[in-house]
Amino acid sequence: MLERTFVHIPGVGSTTEKLLWRQGCLSWHHLLSNLDKYSVGSADPKVVRATLEKSISALEKKEHQFFARRLNPRDAWRAFPAFRDNCVYLDIETDGGNSPASITTIGLYDGKEFRCLIKGQDLGNFPDIISNYSMIVTFFGTGFDIPVLQKAFKTTKLDQIHVDLCPVLRRLGVRGGLKKIEMGLGIERDPRTVGLNGLDAIKLWRKYQVLGDENALATLIAYNREDVVNLEKLADYTFGKMEWVTTRKEPEPEPEEEEPPPSPVKPKAPALTYPRLR
Repeated sequence: MLERTFVHIPGVGSTTEKLLWRQGCLSWHHLLSNLDKYSVGSADPKVVRATLEKSISALEKKEHQFFARRLNPRDAWRAFPAFRDNCVYLDIETDGGNSPASITTIGLYDGKEFRCLIKGQDLGNFPDIISNYSMIVTFFGTGFDIPVLQKAFKTTKLDQIHVDLCPVLRRLGVRGGLKKIEMGLGIERDPRTVGLNGLDAIKLWRKYQVLGDENALATLIAYNREDVVNLEKLADYTFGKMEWVTTRKEPEPEPEEEEPPPSPVKPKAPALTYPRLR
């Protein structure tokens, strides 16, 4: 999907991109070799050529910073397959605040291994660990996790491609909190964490802090783990649906039908449904 993306080129919008697709131009290499054949709208052909060449080079070198700068946040999901091998699913828990000192745990999952950084133990290792990744995947991280982390680690440059699944899923008509969406898609959780929410995470931390309850900490870590491990499944679902919605051909207009007479009773809105994950 990334290599058939053109909206990161200055002057190329979604309308021009879809026009290129309809004409059979489906890759950077194809457009680069046929710039005189395809229309790029109001974009400067010289800029288009330079951006295509840089895009090809950056992808070959896995230079994520280029795409983090060029891709609009709403289009960052397109880079998921290209960078998922060096991606981390991230979620933080706090003591109820949003100050730098409020972070209690940082959950990190790279598709193979889960790691939970804990306040008072190894939270300070976050800058070194996050620097190893090219992409960060979150759920509502734009509105919470990332701003809080940036306050807490001011000298750490979070230059990764950031895929926030929450607004992307909204574009698909899938709304609600993470747990609700997981249930709708059939994504299961560890029995120890079923029914727990953010408020419970705060209570578990306080129980650990005040009473030294190691079981409370273990449950909090398990809760944090489920949040990030399930993000991978959610990312797979989101990418598959977004790719289909974005690249499908526009449907042919249906023949006009006579409007039925207005009903005296307002019909019920259809219930929102979406396919469950297998």
